[in-house]
Amino acid sequence: MDLRITERTDPEIMKELGERLTRLRRSRSLTQADAAERAGIDRTTVSRAERGDNPNLLTVIRLLRVYGRLEALDQFIPAAEVSPMQLVRAARRGYGG
Repeated sequence: MDLRITERTDPEIMKELGERLTRLRRSRSLTQADAAERAGIDRTTVSRAERGDNPNLLTVIRLLRVYGRLEALDQFIPAAEVSPMQLVRAARRGYGG
């Protein structure tokens, strides 16, 4: 499927997530059982995640850690940046304003 992620339905995105998790696991030559053991979860949980069967965030975090890709969360949910105007307002409040 060549649709951008923003053009996909929720089920299509979940399926893509599962496929990406599968590719990550296989790129490390791990079985589902290996990944599950290292992540501290059940093998069926890995299987369901790889099918896109609505894995919870903790499952995704644990699998990303096992696959050495935890930094992907920085792109997923980047740290909030402080705007220059917020800095100015905060500075003014600090000076009795």
